[in-house]
Amino acid sequence: MHSTASDGVAAPADVVAAAHNAGLSAIALTDHDTVDGIAEAQAAGNAIGVRVVAGVELSAVDDGDEIHVLGLHLTHPEHIAAALTELKEARRDRARITVEKLNSLGIPVTLDAVFAAAGDGAVGRPHIAKALVAGGWARDFRDAFDKWLGNGRPACIEKRTVTFEEAARLIHDAGGLAVYAHPGGGASRADLEELASLGLDSVEVRHPSHTADEIVRLGALTDELGLVPSGGSDWHGAPEGYRALGSMKVSIDWLARQDERVRRRAEQLT
Repeated sequence: MHSTASDGVAAPADVVAAAHNAGLSAIALTDHDTVDGIAEAQAAGNAIGVRVVAGVELSAVDDGDEIHVLGLHLTHPEHIAAALTELKEARRDRARITVEKLNSLGIPVTLDAVFAAAGDGAVGRPHIAKALVAGGWARDFRDAFDKWLGNGRPACIEKRTVTFEEAARLIHDAGGLAVYAHPGGGASRADLEELASLGLDSVEVRHPSHTADEIVRLGALTDELGLVPSGGSDWHGAPEGYRALGSMKVSIDWLARQDERVRRRAEQLT
């Protein structure tokens, strides 16, 4: 789940409250390139009985392809904070270049408007889309991405990434599990075997973008390779194409298996 610490629309505490109202007993907060919302979310969760798994979402490159990597169960999120600060600054640079590109295309959106949309969070394309909608240059988020910001569109600027191995190391240094996020049909057995050799712990088996067949296939591969399954709604709180909160639940057994893997890794380091 995502909060205003990155590109979500609800504050971390409000994300937890919404999860509680939806009947969820546990969630993971995985904002892009930041752990700034975790303390607030966990405090809110402790107050109302919702477990908040500390997480983060990173962009990484594997064999030239961009993949998303979740860090779950970060027992020491402060250990990853410095590296995330650099990535957060890279996001601001990307936003600046994107705005300059839009200006050159005749769209007079301003960087101030984009940063205002992001607030204190890690700025991303959704904030640029919000500024475009507010200025009347796009009907809604989908229109903004279809016209300007989506992959391959005129104002899509490549983001700074790390390698998967680097992402996994950062996550492990913070005590967490490295998770291949929403791989869909693009992940073969060979792909997962390679990533496992580089530090992969888990695969996001259940995700709104996955078909029923993909969920079955990914679940089987995850078990066969000795990895642990994970899943989630990728909820941002916005109505534009996102699933309702609580629509993509996972078994409590999966959470227990993740906890056990975290425990075993901690024992290996002592």
